[in-house]
Amino acid sequence: MQTLAKQVLEQAAGLPEGTPLVAKELLHLGGRAAVDQVLSRLVRRDVLLRAGRGIYFLPVESRFGTRAPSAVKMVEGLANQRGETIVSHGAAAANALGLTTQMPMRAVYLTSGPSRRLNLGAQIVELRRAPIWQLIFPGRVAGDVVRALAWLGPEEAAKAIRKLRAKLLPFELEEIASARARLPTWLAQEVSTLVP
Repeated sequence: MQTLAKQVLEQAAGLPEGTPLVAKELLHLGGRAAVDQVLSRLVRRDVLLRAGRGIYFLPVESRFGTRAPSAVKMVEGLANQRGETIVSHGAAAANALGLTTQMPMRAVYLTSGPSRRLNLGAQIVELRRAPIWQLIFPGRVAGDVVRALAWLGPEEAAKAIRKLRAKLLPFELEEIASARARLPTWLAQEVSTLVP
């Protein structure tokens, strides 16, 4: 019979990179106290990484040594596991759309879940609870545009809209405009200029 630690590591090895390992999903291997204790021991031995309270990850092995999983994959895995909507922050969205040259220093994401910080080795990933309207269209250009405009604010939004009108496809412009009813008034007015 295998030890509980080996069973936990086998379970972790079968998961895609960045998928969180939580004690509740390991209860078929043993009791809660035993699983918690094994997870703590594996973290102390540097076999697992503890990202936050009750959230563990298997480090990624590469030819350069071990590293923490990528923040993007970790956030995707967490969103899938917890059923949360997690999207990029407005600053990152604005940078990706070419609306600003500023690069965010920290990995910040907006979430429908609670605000929290997760440690991925030397990197800290911050999840900030956001209003529902900022979480619309996850994984799509339209959602990134809404978040970027919200981050830029009313003063910069008009200039950004002019840039976006030349860059985006007609169906993307229509999708953004379709969200007007859910947006704050100032943003709904700006977005209305995207479509005739």
